[in-house]
Amino acid sequence: MSAPDTFAAGFEVPLHRSLTEPILLGGAPRTVAIANGTLAAAVGLGLQLWIPGVVLWVAGHSLAVWGARVDPQFMQVFARHIKHKPLLDV
Repeated sequence: MSAPDTFAAGFEVPLHRSLTEPILLGGAPRTVAIANGTLAAAVGLGLQLWIPGVVLWVAGHSLAVWGARVDPQFMQVFARHIKHKPLLDV
């Protein structure tokens, strides 16, 4: 018999790291970073409120980076959490 830490012949496949890690932009999930940048650009450029636009971008990106550091898939978890009803009504 083989040792418990070895794999059976033909059952080991090399897996590239990019298949298991989420796509991040500046440490934040890609979709969140794009949405945050678009919203901040709309405020900063569209409404010509430069300082609130920059503050919105910095705050939003910082929160997204913090969330991705805690759980890289926090947006998928949050979306699933919002979609399901609570089981116990207390």
